[in-house]
Amino acid sequence: MKRLVSILLTSILLITLTAPLASAEETGVQLAENVKAAILIERDTGKVLYEKNSNEQLPPASMTKIMTMLLIMEALDEGKLSMEEKVRTSEYAASMGGSQIFLEPGEEMTVKQMLQGIAIGSGNDASVAMAERIAGSEGDFVDKMNAKAKELGLKDTVFKNTTGLPVADHYSTANDMAIMAKELLKYEDITKFTGTYEAYLREDTDKKFWLVNTNKLVRFYPGVDGLKTGFTKEALYCLTATAEKDGMRVIAVVFGAPTPKDRNAQVTKMLDYAFNQYKTHPLFERNHVLGTAKVSKGEEKIVEVVTSEPISLLTKKGETIEDVKQKVKVSKDLKAPIKKGDQIGTLTIEKNGETLVESPLLAKENIDKASWWILFKRSLGMFTKEE
Repeated sequence: MKRLVSILLTSILLITLTAPLASAEETGVQLAENVKAAILIERDTGKVLYEKNSNEQLPPASMTKIMTMLLIMEALDEGKLSMEEKVRTSEYAASMGGSQIFLEPGEEMTVKQMLQGIAIGSGNDASVAMAERIAGSEGDFVDKMNAKAKELGLKDTVFKNTTGLPVADHYSTANDMAIMAKELLKYEDITKFTGTYEAYLREDTDKKFWLVNTNKLVRFYPGVDGLKTGFTKEALYCLTATAEKDGMRVIAVVFGAPTPKDRNAQVTKMLDYAFNQYKTHPLFERNHVLGTAKVSKGEEKIVEVVTSEPISLLTKKGETIEDVKQKVKVSKDLKAPIKKGDQIGTLTIEKNGETLVESPLLAKENIDKASWWILFKRSLGMFTKEE
């Protein structure tokens, strides 16, 4: 990515931005008074609408499982897992305390069922079983969690386990948790799990197990479909919530509320503020094709370039947008092999020279290296019809 070249003409988007957005603090609005830390962001743009002590390092409790679920969804997206694959429970995974789905040593559940156990029931045993399936051990999976945190630029997050059970030097911040949630929500299927209020495991057995979502806002606040609660005596009551309304998705995070009622009340207040005051203008969905790029020495000569996340602009309600420019750039020197999901370019949305959005562009599919025979035939001009 050292050298970039534009592959699409700059275009004018038919939307307008008339004034800079002001956050809640800038307008004097207090949304989360009875918690240790909080943040409210719009998902697509990442714009912070409200924050309180958002960079304070605090124990996240079971909100840790947002990163656990993120790595599971990545593995599914990359084809390293399938929803119907059965995962065996080790004695170690079955021994987890705290919230659990009461897996027994040797018991098998599908990835889909394990995800239900994590997302709905906050199962510590299911989290460890999935960690062992993906990385071989919980310790190696934790290394992946910390590596992903570093990749996302999270400077105030350190994980020591996959569950959020109390342990020294395991911490995060409201800001970092919101970024993790934003990344997880790129995988739209996750809300099918986190947004389910109740479900059953072992349904056709005499050990039928009823799952009820620990996030009660899924049932009582229209549009809430995730993401994860947390509670320990040290962390108190925590919640990373997301809701969608009229095409706008927001993420609200609170750490350290004294009671579940306070936790839900503060998150509700933040969600109400976002939906009452702001409007999202969607531009592109995730995986939207924005063009193609040439690939040298590959089985295919081009690769499609797609968005890595939903792309939108955000305004206060009643404001309009105009004269916004879109620029797409991709690497000039792409060489096979290329893996699906590799960053190969950048999308920039600008107004009057100011960058409003900058987002990675990815390869839509794998491009394997061409065999010597294909390269030989090309060198003889036998593939000229493909030009």
